[in-house]
Amino acid sequence: MENATLQRNNFFPALSHPDVSFLTAPHTQKVQTLVIYSRANCEFRQMSHGWNETTDRRLKLKMRVWIFFLFCLAGKTLAAPTEEEPVVEEELEVGANPVQVETGEFDEAIEVVEDVIAENPCLNHHCKKGKVCEVDDSNQPMCVCQDPLTCPAPVGDFEHVCGTDNKTYESSCHFFATKCALEGTKKGHKLHLDYIGPCKYIAPCMDNELNEFPLRMRDWLKNVLVTLYERDEDNNLLTEKQKLRVKKIYENEKRLQAGDHSLDLLALDFEKNYNMYIFPVHWQFGQLDQHPVDSFLSHTELAPLRAPLIPMEHCTTSFFEQCDADQDKYIALEEWANCFGIKEQDVDKDLVI
Repeated sequence: MENATLQRNNFFPALSHPDVSFLTAPHTQKVQTLVIYSRANCEFRQMSHGWNETTDRRLKLKMRVWIFFLFCLAGKTLAAPTEEEPVVEEELEVGANPVQVETGEFDEAIEVVEDVIAENPCLNHHCKKGKVCEVDDSNQPMCVCQDPLTCPAPVGDFEHVCGTDNKTYESSCHFFATKCALEGTKKGHKLHLDYIGPCKYIAPCMDNELNEFPLRMRDWLKNVLVTLYERDEDNNLLTEKQKLRVKKIYENEKRLQAGDHSLDLLALDFEKNYNMYIFPVHWQFGQLDQHPVDSFLSHTELAPLRAPLIPMEHCTTSFFEQCDADQDKYIALEEWANCFGIKEQDVDKDLVI
């Protein structure tokens, strides 16, 4: 065995050379297989043709060429797979092109953004009081009655409101949610917000008191406009057209200053300075005529004005009922102006600005 090993190492000195120690087992095995095949071929030639020195030299020369060829082949075989094999393994682990993975993740992110937008069609959808927006099966926004239980709890009694059914509601949210649930019923048709605050006893309005109410109301509207004009430093309280109208009232030396005036003085001032009151009456109508803008005031549109007034002015309800001369549940501009003593020829829709 030692002789055979020694003979093999002498015959193939390159296999025992320390410089080939970098060969990995698979590569070494490939080289050894080729060398063994070459040696067997050589021994077969010795048995067939006999052995002589000439043949020996030729064989040694051929074997040197073979060994050189084999090590060149081993070097190429060793160098090439080391760069390719990790790539193959990574592809097998990932299972997809890395570029495709990144593109897919980016596309998915876009889809998520689109889904968020699609899932919020209610963002720009307006619902009237008492209703909230929900999405139907086709992802379209629709207004449905709000559950009163979802309304925020009131902070104090000042948030309570009184309905025309003489019932106190915790807040305006609770009231309108309840009214919405009664839509289509006789009770729901008659139910309106009466005034701000808990329900309380409201004294009946006498005829003489009802006649005095427009005097105070006209003066109050005029003073409200003058106050807005004085405080409108940021130009967000009145429009430029409104300012031009109010400026004439503000700069008029004959203007009756705000104060607690007698009814006789208010009546006299209205007679002498009638033109000062024309625009304030038209302005207030325009502030209320919003949903929709149609030159008619509904009970709901009147609510922002009448609801705070009723607890302080017990003739408020009677006054607005009287304004509706044709009893059609709506107050037209002409009816409104007449209630405040504005002459028919002075009623002008262009002043509703």
